[in-house]
Amino acid sequence: MSRSFSIAGRAIGADQPPFIIAEMSANHNGDLNRAMALLEAAAAAGADAVKLQTLKPDAITIDYDGPGFVITDGPWAGYSLFKLYQEAQTPWEWHDPLFKRGKELGLIVFSSPFDKQAVDFLDGLGAPAFKIASFEMADTDLVAHAAKKGKPMIVSTGLSSLGDMALTVDCIHKTGNRDVALLHCISSYPAPSEDANLATIPHLAQAFDTLVGLSDHTQGTAVSVAAIALGACIIEKHFTLARADGGLDSAFSLEPHELSALVADCRAAWTARGHVSYALEECEKGNLAFRRSLYVVEDMQPGDVITEDLVRSIRPGFGLEPRFLPQVLGKTARRAVARGTPFDWSMVD
Repeated sequence: MSRSFSIAGRAIGADQPPFIIAEMSANHNGDLNRAMALLEAAAAAGADAVKLQTLKPDAITIDYDGPGFVITDGPWAGYSLFKLYQEAQTPWEWHDPLFKRGKELGLIVFSSPFDKQAVDFLDGLGAPAFKIASFEMADTDLVAHAAKKGKPMIVSTGLSSLGDMALTVDCIHKTGNRDVALLHCISSYPAPSEDANLATIPHLAQAFDTLVGLSDHTQGTAVSVAAIALGACIIEKHFTLARADGGLDSAFSLEPHELSALVADCRAAWTARGHVSYALEECEKGNLAFRRSLYVVEDMQPGDVITEDLVRSIRPGFGLEPRFLPQVLGKTARRAVARGTPFDWSMVD
């Protein structure tokens, strides 16, 4: 499997800065001007991409209020599935202007398709990648249809077992598409930080030999930053212009200044992750002088027996290493040495 790939010329991999996806979702609140403002805010915050959702309610559910079709708890309690998706959808006629505006802003714009028609529509617009949502991951027919387009596939794993993930990855592979990234995801809105289980991220990478990331539904930025330290190379996070404006996803979305902090902190975490090293870094070398070492701490005369009253481990670090103190104690001074002199072997017999 590919351990790196590119989306619209942006290289994505462990050796690249994290790919930050700002998820617009329903935070446009049905207003194209607001959707455009969200693109501008994401670009100003330094995000790499903005993700849309491409759906028609009757393609993923039916207009029905019977048992199982009405949400009973969480942020969308009381909505029927049809009404929720009707309100949340990004009108298809918006996609082309949003894609074009994103390009002008230097943003990669792509989307989550929720049916085959949406896949074909996005492909016709030149979408550079497909995002498969957690709830659609099990629909291997839809996944295969998207994978056959030959574009990178970013797949959220919420609600899925390891076996489910294996079936989905295998489904993508069978189309000949090897550019796959799996995003660890807790499909709760919002998700409690204590349920994030970020230790899953390196295990995902090992289990599937693929790029990994996090689709983060927790509040705040700390969980995303921690994910970078554990090897995530993609972060997806909902964002809005202001939570006070309301909207279906506003409660678990970042505001622009928070998105800016997320971008900066994730990139700092990636830089800090570095590589396994026990070598002395260049920035440390100047502080070698402040390590402890052996020093003559009282004037020493020839024939004096070395005790800790004469030689001690202190700062700075220009004398013999402290580990030699037991071998020094009890020896006889060879010559006179002034207090404050770094100790060395030439001073004793």
